[in-house]
Amino acid sequence: MKIINYELFTVPPRWLFLKIQTSEGIVGWGEPVVEGRAHTVKAAVEELMEYLIGKDPLRIEDHWNMLYRSGFYRGGPILMSAIAGIDQALWDIKGKYYGAPVYELMGGACRNSMRVYSWIGGDRPSDVGKAAREVVDAGFTAVKMNATEELQYIDTYMKIDQVVERISAVRDAVGNDVGIAIDFHGRVHKPMAKILAKELEPFRPMFLEEPVLAENNEALREIANHTHIPIATGERMFSRWDFKSTLADGYVDIIQPDLSHAGGITEVKKIASMAEAYDVALAPHCPLGPIALAACLQVDATSHNAFIQEQSLGIHYNEDNDILDYLKDKSVFAYKDGFVKIPQEPGLGVEIDEDYVREKAKIIHNWKNPIWRHKDGSIAEW
Repeated sequence: MKIINYELFTVPPRWLFLKIQTSEGIVGWGEPVVEGRAHTVKAAVEELMEYLIGKDPLRIEDHWNMLYRSGFYRGGPILMSAIAGIDQALWDIKGKYYGAPVYELMGGACRNSMRVYSWIGGDRPSDVGKAAREVVDAGFTAVKMNATEELQYIDTYMKIDQVVERISAVRDAVGNDVGIAIDFHGRVHKPMAKILAKELEPFRPMFLEEPVLAENNEALREIANHTHIPIATGERMFSRWDFKSTLADGYVDIIQPDLSHAGGITEVKKIASMAEAYDVALAPHCPLGPIALAACLQVDATSHNAFIQEQSLGIHYNEDNDILDYLKDKSVFAYKDGFVKIPQEPGLGVEIDEDYVREKAKIIHNWKNPIWRHKDGSIAEW
């Protein structure tokens, strides 16, 4: 069996799908994308796929190493996202070739289902209490929200009070048994992150996500020493080498590698095992499409330290299309009592509606994240 062709589809709301075809008629799907840089990643996939035409798709480990190590310049969001989507598609092919879900090819599952959380609140969160109540009534047992709008390095206590008010509204709306994850989104700098962490402790958050940007991870030591709330990070870290020092420092409780950014199934499985050795939990980042979520669940199934999975159904980004729109069997991600079953069909376990993909690809989205500025005109972190 050989790889004979591939196609890329830029589809709304902000995704990029990859289809790899083989000489035996088996096809695999992947989701290589950086939100806001879909066209750049598309170009990287096109360059990398030149190396794979005519090759055996089953040699995934060798292909991964070739794509990563032979380029001389390595890592980063664009190249690792391109590799990630290719890797997902190759695992999809391999599972279909052997007639088994991917998790069976990685040693078998250690769980039958995975807890999931639902997003509430957008870039500028409002009415979060009502939104939280709605998703809990829909059957979710955990929610996540952006904590704050833009913050200066040193900002006002009024903004701190606004965050506290929002989190308080969520806790009042859902009660004490629902998990609340609070995403700082890298918008908060170390001085304000320390204040926020202390102020939010009474609400018993499930975790604080990206209290500072990944490039400032050394600050996690000081923040962790200020709070007992679990700290999560990792959506903007792209390889096991990026995670190495953070895990060794011992101040992170949860890692969140993204299956479409951090080298795909092959790499995130290794990152998950590294984290387990440090007694650190796994909660893969996934505000993306159905292929990315399916890949996450295959890794979750085999990772003992996986405890919850992000998913994007109803997220504020999905205005035109949602994750179920591109699937033939929309029941594959049926959420019940806050959990989703691990997909059981061969490969990634989802069947893509290719006709729908081709129709939507005619739109050619150009999604970009917003550009924020502080009152003084300086650029703010989004």
